[in-house]
Amino acid sequence: MKNEGCSRKKVGILFQPKISAAMKLAQKLEKVVADTGAAVWLCSAWDEEKACQQLNETRLIVCLGGDGTIIRAARIACTESVPILGVNLGRVGFMTELSPDEALTRVPAFIDGEGWVEERAMLQAEVVSGDGKQYHALNDVVVARGGRCRLIRIKATINGELLTTYKCDGLIAATATGSTGYALAAGGPILNPQSGDIILKPVAAHLSLSAALVLPSEATVELAVSTTHQATMSIDGQIEVPLNDGDVVRVKSSPYVTRMLRAQWPSSFYSTLMKRLDKQE
Repeated sequence: MKNEGCSRKKVGILFQPKISAAMKLAQKLEKVVADTGAAVWLCSAWDEEKACQQLNETRLIVCLGGDGTIIRAARIACTESVPILGVNLGRVGFMTELSPDEALTRVPAFIDGEGWVEERAMLQAEVVSGDGKQYHALNDVVVARGGRCRLIRIKATINGELLTTYKCDGLIAATATGSTGYALAAGGPILNPQSGDIILKPVAAHLSLSAALVLPSEATVELAVSTTHQATMSIDGQIEVPLNDGDVVRVKSSPYVTRMLRAQWPSSFYSTLMKRLDKQE
């Protein structure tokens, strides 16, 4: 999708507060954006509530950090369909687009409409017996044991049909974006980021199904927890929701997508993937 630019030119800058270079770059970038005539706001990516309050009429969010910061930005931006431009100040940067050196010179062009918007599927999760709150994840939803080193049992149904009861440390439901994260570390497959499929992968399965499943985007998964101690639902590894015995977590494709601003389209996913993986060796 072609980048439409910022017709009303309100730009947000989210920065990783634990990276000093991110805060310094945010302050420099604030002046660069203001010089284009755009209104601009700054906020820590960890203060999601404050950032959401400033979304009105925002047409672009520049995200300064690593992939974890972009994941936070995705939850902030998705409900208003605001594109995210990632600047890599982290370790891996699978989802980022610019280096810090490029940011100050190239961001004005993106504000004016340079580049393309890539849409990434997200997941929606809720505790069926809970307060009805819905959570949206760019990477994954994980139902897992809590602080105790004891497995839990998770009865999984797909579209109302019983699949199996997992006996494991946890069960990962991941998007294509999340397929290169925790799901990959657990032995799951890598999906092309344009895929809307859902990965279901147990962690440390004991005498139960250990293989990963790839489900179509239309699937609805319900995970019923059986445990003698408190378990947890994790959203992108950043939000923790306590679960008790008998709780049911429903996971399906989110109605929202993450919109990533890219310099080129289509991006070369496979060569980028190998470069990022080789970098970690």
